[in-house]
Amino acid sequence: EKRKEEKKKEKEVYFESSDSDSEGLMIKALPIDVIWKKRVIRSKIIREGWMNDNGLNNVMELIKRQKWENLFKRRELVHIDVVKEFYAKMTVIHLKKKDVVKSSVKGISIEFDHERLAAILDVPGRTGICEYIKEVWEESRYTKPLDITRRIANDETITAARRVKSSEMKPFQRFIHFLVMKNVIPRFGKRDTSSFMDLTYMDHLMARRLVDTPRVMMRHMSYVISMKDHELPYGDWLTLIFEAFGVPLVIKKGEEPKKYDFFEDTFLTMCKLLRGNRGRKRSFMMLEEEARGSPEPLDEIQRDATPVQLDEKDKGIAGVDPSGPTNREAEFLKFQAEFERKRANRFHDDLEKAKAENARL
Repeated sequence: EKRKEEKKKEKEVYFESSDSDSEGLMIKALPIDVIWKKRVIRSKIIREGWMNDNGLNNVMELIKRQKWENLFKRRELVHIDVVKEFYAKMTVIHLKKKDVVKSSVKGISIEFDHERLAAILDVPGRTGICEYIKEVWEESRYTKPLDITRRIANDETITAARRVKSSEMKPFQRFIHFLVMKNVIPRFGKRDTSSFMDLTYMDHLMARRLVDTPRVMMRHMSYVISMKDHELPYGDWLTLIFEAFGVPLVIKKGEEPKKYDFFEDTFLTMCKLLRGNRGRKRSFMMLEEEARGSPEPLDEIQRDATPVQLDEKDKGIAGVDPSGPTNREAEFLKFQAEFERKRANRFHDDLEKAKAENARL
C-alpha cells in the first residue's frame, strides 16, 4: 500500500488556484506504452422494448429518473486506437468548482469541463451527487455505509460496513449492481463482489437520488489513467466526444457492438430473473423496500451553477503543461511509429513463415 501511494504521488501535481480557499490537482496519464496495453470497455446497451417485455419497467423508471435513457440506448462504434490515443495524452485538472479534461487526438485539441460533457452526452450537468470512493468509505449526507450494507445485503444484523457479495443481493439489486459496474463506473473484473463505490451508487439509484454523471465520469477517467490495473472506460461514449470536436474517424476501423454488449436473456439468467432449462420467465416484482424513498428535492442537491472564470494564473496552470502535452505529442508520435514498425515486422515474419510452409507442402 505504501509503494502504491508513492507511485500515485509521482503522477499527481498539486497547485493553488486564484481562489486562496481552493486547491487544485493535476493528474497526467501513465507512460504511453502502459496506456496502450490497457483494454477498452464498452458500455452495455439497453433496449427499452426488451426491458419492458421482461418485466423490468421499474429499472427503466430509475434510468429515466437519471435522464440516461438516450445515452444507454446508443449503439456507437468503438475506435480503439483513437480511444487509447485520447487517454495516453490526457491531463485532468481538478479545481474546487469544476474539473477540466485536456487531450488531443490526430492533432485536434480536445478540452471540456463537466458542463460541456453534459451537453455532448445529453445528460444533466451540475446537478446531483458526485462521490468517488476507493479505499475509505466515509459517511456523508447521503451516504451511510452501515445502512447501505444492511439494505443491499438484506441483513439487519450486520454490525460494520463491508463489501457485499452478489449472492446476498436480491435479483433486482444484482441487476442494478451490473448496471453500475458496466455503465456508470465501468470496469472489467469479478461480478460476485461489489466495491464501496458500487454500493454507494446502487443506493443512490434505488433511492432515486440524482447522480452528477459527467463529473463521475471525469473522476473515473482521472483515476484510470493514473493506475496500471484499471482498463479504459466509456469507449463507445467517447465517440460522441470525438465527433463533437471534429476528430476524423474511419468507420471501417470502428468496432460495432456485439451480442454480449446488450442486456439480454443470458444476463437475466445470471441475475436469476429467468429460470428453468429452457429459460422460462419468472414473474419479477420489485419489492417496495427496494424502491424505497421518494425523489430528493432537486434544489437540495443542485450544485452551484455559477460559471467559473479562470484568470491568467489559473489558465497557465490549467493549460497545457510545458512538460506535458507538447512533449507528450512528440512522445506519442514516436511511440506510434515504433508500434507500426513492430506490427509491420510481425506481419512480414508471419508472411515469410506462411511462404516457407507452403513451399514445404
